[in-house]
Amino acid sequence: MENRQLGRTGRQVGVVGLGAWQFGTGWGEVDESDALGTLRAALDSGVSFIDTADEYGDGRSEQIIGKLLRSLAGTGATAPTVATKMGRRVAQEPENYNAANFRAWTDRSRSNLGVERLDLVQLHCPPGPVYANDEVFDALDALVEDGTIGAYGVSVRSCEEALSAIRRPNLATVQIVLNTFRTKPLEQVLPAAAQAGVGIIARVPLASGLLSGRYTAATVFGADDHRSYNRGGEVFDVGETFSGVDYATGLEAVERLRPLVPEGVALAQFALRWIVDQEAVSVVIPGARHAGQAQGNAAAAALAPLSRETHKAVQEVYDDLIRPQVHDRW
Repeated sequence: MENRQLGRTGRQVGVVGLGAWQFGTGWGEVDESDALGTLRAALDSGVSFIDTADEYGDGRSEQIIGKLLRSLAGTGATAPTVATKMGRRVAQEPENYNAANFRAWTDRSRSNLGVERLDLVQLHCPPGPVYANDEVFDALDALVEDGTIGAYGVSVRSCEEALSAIRRPNLATVQIVLNTFRTKPLEQVLPAAAQAGVGIIARVPLASGLLSGRYTAATVFGADDHRSYNRGGEVFDVGETFSGVDYATGLEAVERLRPLVPEGVALAQFALRWIVDQEAVSVVIPGARHAGQAQGNAAAAALAPLSRETHKAVQEVYDDLIRPQVHDRW
């Protein structure tokens, strides 16, 4: 798998990683043994970057990844880079983003993962005023200096937040929603990140599964799946569910994209390859519920780059159907 520089972390990672939200909550129940099997299949397929958060299952996702890391110890296998996120387990008030809480949160994640130092810690879509608070970033710098964390980044909701974060001199990465239904980051965020040497972690790359092409108007999602309970942003930012796109519109857009997919390539792989084609992206983090999905996603890295004409056609679908719903919101 192609490796790319992960921003200012000093690390190289495979361009297709693995998002581990589904091992916590929000996607229906995932058995621990299935989760570990998915993780191992991803590593066997060349994945070397895993993204999680302390909020996912209140630490369950981190703990499962910790079991994976322990199983690798002493085997000679190279451990993946693990990025976690912090901040969403408390009331979303700017004053809660402080040095004391950062220390407590990172200590808990270190325990969950079973590591002395966290590779990368990201603020998890914090309130807007946090980005302008120098004390927040001073506290993060202190965690790097004392060896608690290797580097820090932010996971953002909007392009405006991303651009604000990129101005911070020691910021290593920005995680942002980027897919064929959310192309706005291509305009300013990716160029700014590339110029600053900040890594881009592309999340929600398959628009919560819409871009897998497996869903129809008749598809029913479980009550414990955010694709049921958060379609209107009832629990968290609606941009995290189907990328903020109305479900019916998303299905229509998928049908417009299908003819663009090369023969023998899955729609999900096509959607991931579109992201990998963006040179400023360090890693894309699709989720997977079983080993086969992880293997299929990783294979997207080996596909040939999409043609200029295909990229233009993807943008036309966005402009025609998706832009009116999402472009000015995030």
